[in-house]
Amino acid sequence: MTFGTKIQILSEFGKRLNKKIQSYYNRLESAELTPILQRASARNPWFTTDNVLYALKYWVDVLTEDRLEEWLNKYPNLSEVRSLEVGVVTAGNIPFVGLHDLICVYLSGHKALVKTSSDDPVLTHWFIELLSEVDPHVNQQIRFIERLEKFDAVIATGSNNSARYFEYYFGKVPHIIRKNRNSAAVITNETTDEELRLLADDVFRYFGLGCRSVSKLYLPDGFDLQRIFAAFYHWHPIIQHHRYASNYDYNRVVYLMSKEEILDNGFFILRPNGALASPVSVVHYEYYSDLPTLKSHLTSIKDQLQCVVGTSELATDDFGSSQRPSISKYADDVDTLAFLLSLH
Repeated sequence: MTFGTKIQILSEFGKRLNKKIQSYYNRLESAELTPILQRASARNPWFTTDNVLYALKYWVDVLTEDRLEEWLNKYPNLSEVRSLEVGVVTAGNIPFVGLHDLICVYLSGHKALVKTSSDDPVLTHWFIELLSEVDPHVNQQIRFIERLEKFDAVIATGSNNSARYFEYYFGKVPHIIRKNRNSAAVITNETTDEELRLLADDVFRYFGLGCRSVSKLYLPDGFDLQRIFAAFYHWHPIIQHHRYASNYDYNRVVYLMSKEEILDNGFFILRPNGALASPVSVVHYEYYSDLPTLKSHLTSIKDQLQCVVGTSELATDDFGSSQRPSISKYADDVDTLAFLLSLH
C-alpha cells in the first residue's frame, strides 16, 4: 500500500470521526461516542467528556489530506516496504496521548505492538478499531498486547522513573525513550490581556497533566500578578472536578502550613518557585530582568522543556496553541517518523 493511499485512508477516517462527533452533539440515537466517553471517564476520571472531545476534534483537524501531505512530503522513502515489529509503550496522562506514535508506525509500514497505560485501556483501542473500519489491514499492522516480549525497536513514553526501567529492558535495540517534560510561558510587558486569556487554555486544558501543559510562567520584573488572575478566571469551573479540587485543597493547606508566600483565588495557586514542574492546581512563576538572560536560562534546561508559549523570540508556540501542535511537531523534538524509516 502506497503512502498516498494511507493519506487518503487517514483523511477519510478524519471525516468519519468528525461525523461521529457531530452525531454526539446533535444527540442522535446512533451517537456511539456516548458509551465510549462514559467508559473512559469511569476508568480514568481525568478523562472528562470535555477533554476527550477536545482531543478528538484536534485529530479531526490534523487528519486532513492537505496537512498530511504537507507533513509527509519531506519523507521521500516513505513508500518503501518495511515489516519490523516496533514496541510502543504509551502513557495515560491525557486522552489519546500515544496516537501520534501509532500513526507514525502505521505510515512507516512497520508493525506496532502496543502496550497501553492502565490509565487508558479504552480510548486508544477504540480509535484503532474505528480506523480499521476504513482500513481492515490496520488490525494486522497494529496489535494490542499485555506484555512486550519480542520486538525489533521500541518507542516508550513515561516518567523519569519508568524511563530507567525502559533503558534497562529496551536499551539493546533501537529506541526512543521519553521522560518527564514540562512547558513554560514567557510573558513580556507587551503581552495583552487577550493573550493571557489564551494562555489559560495552555495551563488548564487536561488539568495541566500533559507535557505540553504550561506549568511555569516567566514574568518581567514588576509584572502585575492580578492580570493573571483576571485573565484566567473563565477557567474557574475546573474546581468542580473532584480530583482537581482535592489537589487544590491539599496543596493550599501544605503551603499555608509551611508559611509559603502564595497567591490563590479559589481554584488555582500562583507560587513563586524556580522549579519547572508544578503540582496539579499550582502554577509556578519567576521574574526575569531581560530576555537574553532568560534565553540563556531556557537553553540550560532545554532537555526539560517540551515547548515555550508566547510571542517573543524565545517562544516555540503561540499563546493558546500548546495543546494543538502541528502534526509535524514531535515530542522532545525527536523525529519519530525518521527514526522508524531508518530501521532495517
